[in-house]
Amino acid sequence: MATVRNGKGAQQLRKNLRRVVPQASDAELDELVGEGCGPTPATGSRRSGCPKWIRAPSPRTPTQHDGAEHIDEATAPQGLHPGVAAHGQLGRAAIWLVAHGCPFTTVAERLKPESLFDRFVAYREKPRYGGRAADRRRASPAETLAARLRSGRGVCLLADRDLSRNGIEVEFFGEAARMPGGPALLAATTGAALLPVSLWFTPDGGWGQWIGPPVELTGKRLAEKVRAGTQALANVFQTRIAEHPSDWHMLQKLCCLTSRFAPPR
Repeated sequence: MATVRNGKGAQQLRKNLRRVVPQASDAELDELVGEGCGPTPATGSRRSGCPKWIRAPSPRTPTQHDGAEHIDEATAPQGLHPGVAAHGQLGRAAIWLVAHGCPFTTVAERLKPESLFDRFVAYREKPRYGGRAADRRRASPAETLAARLRSGRGVCLLADRDLSRNGIEVEFFGEAARMPGGPALLAATTGAALLPVSLWFTPDGGWGQWIGPPVELTGKRLAEKVRAGTQALANVFQTRIAEHPSDWHMLQKLCCLTSRFAPPR
């Protein structure tokens, strides 16, 4: 178990989950980390443990679902094209979107060698998955995503972690964290509906999915809208994560070196 190996990934997950359940005992926190991670598969390793969504297949469609009407409203003839910002295993939300008749574009990190990256993109763009990939290491993947949104295609983005280290500072479980501003920026500049999504596993071996109403991008200036939208996503995510903490596979750091939310000295 990841809690026994206590590698860097498990240690960071434990720190992150301490924000979510500050009242939990050490034993309870160990149990949460153990539920979220599993043994390293024979084919390779994933830091200190393997997130449980890799362990075994689950149904292609959610066994629990709420909020499909928000996707329908966003894709209606006179509606706004959807930008889906999720925490958790984004792939399952994407597969559901395809089955629901909403083609989408997501971001793919360029891999080496080039042949591996090409095979990965080809796999992601198979008809069964219905996705198209925008390489996040190219000069401006944001332009590709914006163009896809304006053409009526959806966009799926993982929005609870800042992989660029240039994210927006937000308040998250009472402390500072950085989250990517890209989802809110795309919504503000294209008019797309920014829909928060939460995913979790169910005791019967299935999975659940919740799609929230579009978050509001308040403010007059673009920077204000992006900051407000990113904070609004953080507010929704912290509520949903608290309901299913063991399904939040966050192995990255959340803290900022300096914080607008730090208490005065």
